[in-house]
Amino acid sequence: MSVNKNALIRYKTIDKCLQNRHRKWTLDDLINACSEVLYEYEGKDTSVSKRTVQADIQIMRSDKLGYFAPIMVVDKKYYTYEDADYTITNIPLTEQDLNKLSEAVEFMKQFQGFSHFKELDGMVQKLEDHIYSHKTATKPVIDFEKNDSLKGLAYLDELYNAIIKKQTINLTYRSFKARSSASFNFYPYLLKEFRNRWFLLGKKAKSPVIMNLALDRILAIDKGTIPFKEDEMFDASSHFKNAIGVSVSPESKLLDIELLVNHQHAPYVLTKPIHPSQKVLGKNGQGVIIGLTLQHNFELEKEILSFGESIKVLEPPMLRKRIAERLENNLENYLTELSKKGLQNAVNKLNHKGFSVLNNIYTSREIRKIKRMHDTSLRLEAGEFSVRDLFNTNTDLPKLLFNTNIKQILAAISPKAFVCKAIYFDKSEQGNWFVTWHQDLTINVSKKIETEGFFGWTKKEDVISVCPPPELSHSLFTIRIHLDETTGKNGALLVIPGSHKKVHTDTEKQLITENTNATVVDVAAGGIMLMKPLLLHKSGKNASQKRRRVVHLEFSESNLPNDLAFSERYEIEP
Repeated sequence: MSVNKNALIRYKTIDKCLQNRHRKWTLDDLINACSEVLYEYEGKDTSVSKRTVQADIQIMRSDKLGYFAPIMVVDKKYYTYEDADYTITNIPLTEQDLNKLSEAVEFMKQFQGFSHFKELDGMVQKLEDHIYSHKTATKPVIDFEKNDSLKGLAYLDELYNAIIKKQTINLTYRSFKARSSASFNFYPYLLKEFRNRWFLLGKKAKSPVIMNLALDRILAIDKGTIPFKEDEMFDASSHFKNAIGVSVSPESKLLDIELLVNHQHAPYVLTKPIHPSQKVLGKNGQGVIIGLTLQHNFELEKEILSFGESIKVLEPPMLRKRIAERLENNLENYLTELSKKGLQNAVNKLNHKGFSVLNNIYTSREIRKIKRMHDTSLRLEAGEFSVRDLFNTNTDLPKLLFNTNIKQILAAISPKAFVCKAIYFDKSEQGNWFVTWHQDLTINVSKKIETEGFFGWTKKEDVISVCPPPELSHSLFTIRIHLDETTGKNGALLVIPGSHKKVHTDTEKQLITENTNATVVDVAAGGIMLMKPLLLHKSGKNASQKRRRVVHLEFSESNLPNDLAFSERYEIEP
């Protein structure tokens, strides 16, 4: 290694140290840092002298290399940059530098057109444009895609050297799915850039699998604690041959994929193929059919989805179904958006008629998760059709139920509301009780009531139910979350609009229900029914065996008087 190159390494090391303002750097610290870096490059213990580092600092301060580094000494002991943003890597190019680069570009341009130097084309254009913009003081005429804010780019140089020198590294890494970081020895083989994001390919110690790790998920890099191990079977030139992106599984079968690209976008796909295996299979009135032979991975799906409505998967059925599901889920993200006007209309209807329905509150994916949680953790015994005190039975359920839409609805009805009863219903045809008209008059409290204003109490299975005064009833409301489609054929509620203003006698109930047209409340899966407790309602008879699972949540915006308390209480997190 030449003396000039040693000097450049020292300058770069000193620069990197002085950029780190979380530490105070003495002259001895800078000497040790330079010695350690030179040892890594040369492989032998080379002690850098005090005089050498002092001379390096003077050169960096001077104009000899064009650095003009603003190095200052604090408290007659610590070295630092006066300008916190300064680095020698950002110094402007001199006229001499530009002339030398121009000569280098002209030299490299001679190799354009040769297949072995094809990868130089973009580099030559980038250099030529950079030199032109500096010499003429004009704006660049070529803009290359870049992402300067991408995390992990600072590790590129260190990882590159580890690969070249065949050194094991110890990574501290946390994937997007992991709850915490993990540290492990890693054999680095290849750096790969895909869609302006960098990845490191290699193996964990004692693992036969080639992994790809995103640089932006690396938290720290240290020296490995075990010897480096090469993988003679890993061939970077063929590793990605049958896949798009970086997710490659050697065991995955290749798929023969057929895509229909409409006429409008076909020219873009034909002039820039999705993958080297792409070929035209035919044409029809809708567009061009292309074929691909690839592994199925995340990047393939993302590539297909990026074309939106202009592309359709014809084969294989598995991929066709997967893309269709993702498009449906994406569409639901828009369908489940609550409009301010629609939400306000629902709240007005709740107050005026005693009920309202809002569909598309949950996506199909959310409903599947809620159903799966109920089916796995809330197994009903034979003859049972409900689970009470639901949030104490299943503590993970509130995270799924109180999504953004539900929180918006609660904020519109009553920002101070809390859950005072939570029940899960999975009624069979035989368990469909309450087929007569009634009002929900009772609330559950935590002790026996002997207080004026309450109409009495009953006790069943340690649950104390009381009838509160009408003014307290008006502060209550219910949200019924429908996990299945509910219609008049499988036991939907029938209601009498506007009957929620007062507690009715049996005579009044009969008179109202016999002379008023009832409304059948149909609710789609993923929709909700809002209801006031005094609303006259009854369950329709189930004429089919279809399930109609419902999560029944009752809310109160007021505490109980006289030191009484609801037997259940759950505060909704903001």
